Amino acid sequence: MAKKGLGTCELCRRQEVETTEHHLTPKEKGGTFLPTAQLCIPCHKQIHALYTNDELAIRLNTITELRNDPKLASYVKWIRKQPSSRLVRTKKSNERKKRK
Repeated sequence: MAKKGLGTCELCRRQEVETTEHHLTPKEKGGTFLPTAQLCIPCHKQIHALYTNDELAIRLNTITELRNDPKLASYVKWIRKQPSSRLVRTKKSNERKKRK
């Protein structure tokens, strides 16, 4: 995660949170010069804990697709209610745990 700043997370829409730049198409999959999004650190970590770079590149390369994905939708609904100062634990999905 690079390029930190203070702003609004484009995924959960919480305001005045520390954000990082998320490549909507992972850099290793050709996304170096493609669109990015400013995400709060918990959302950014959760995305990478749940999905492989292949999944992100192929089917989850927009904020709308991420927000509507069933695995992430419940997380977004929950995180929106959390204060920006709260430290959130990131949990890897069971599928990601098995792929080591």
